[in-house]
Amino acid sequence: MTRADDRAPSARLKRWAPAVGLAVSAHVALLLTLAAVTPRGPAVTAYPETPIAAIVLPPPPPPPEPPPAPKPAETASKAPDKPAAAAPRKAPPATPKPAAKRPSPAKPVVQPRVAKTSPPPDVEPLPAPGGAIGEPSVLLGDAALAGALVAGAGQGAGGGDGAGGGGGGRCDMVERLQEALRGDREVRAAVTQAHRSLSAGGKAILVWNGEWMRNPGQDGKGLAGVRQAIAMEVAFAPAACRTQPMRGLVLITFADAPGSPRLALGSERWRWNDLLAARR
Repeated sequence: MTRADDRAPSARLKRWAPAVGLAVSAHVALLLTLAAVTPRGPAVTAYPETPIAAIVLPPPPPPPEPPPAPKPAETASKAPDKPAAAAPRKAPPATPKPAAKRPSPAKPVVQPRVAKTSPPPDVEPLPAPGGAIGEPSVLLGDAALAGALVAGAGQGAGGGDGAGGGGGGRCDMVERLQEALRGDREVRAAVTQAHRSLSAGGKAILVWNGEWMRNPGQDGKGLAGVRQAIAMEVAFAPAACRTQPMRGLVLITFADAPGSPRLALGSERWRWNDLLAARR
């Protein structure tokens, strides 16, 4: 390497030295400016310290001194006098025991007497409202009516069908009565009401068996309207029919339908005119 080459760097350094110094100076000036401009924090005010007061409690008082022990002589003088010996007590006298009581004999039990009451006198019962019923109405079933005489089976000769005619026709009093009773509106209503009140169902109501039977709600014996209608037909029947001997029951129906109201009358031996002489 030549000397020219060694001198080249030093020449360069000399050439750059003023620029470097200027740059360094500029940086230093900038730092100083920033340091001067930077704001400072608030000033801290120093307060004087508050004095602390210390409270000192006095020491507790010393415990009291125990009393001095008593002397032996004083202790003996102050000792209380012993009580005198108690006198022995006398035992109480023994009480005698009571003598045992003998059991008293049991008293006989007295049975209470039952007062005998005389039977009350006979009191006649009051009649029931709506007419007294001395005899219950009799309902006859099919077994009792098996041999009963019905309309259309009349027997014997009579004086005809009219009220007093002559001739020798049949004397069918059952048919005569049945037609007369069916044609009477009041009689039909009375028999229907009696049939319903007695709950007769398919049974027949017996209205005469030697005397008129009593029926509920009717004055006297027998259905009043039925009795009058039968008596009227028998009274105006021919004499041969009224005196015709009869046996057993006769059956009068008020309709041909099954279950319709029916009446029965008769006894073992009787005649039609017996209905006129029957007790009412």
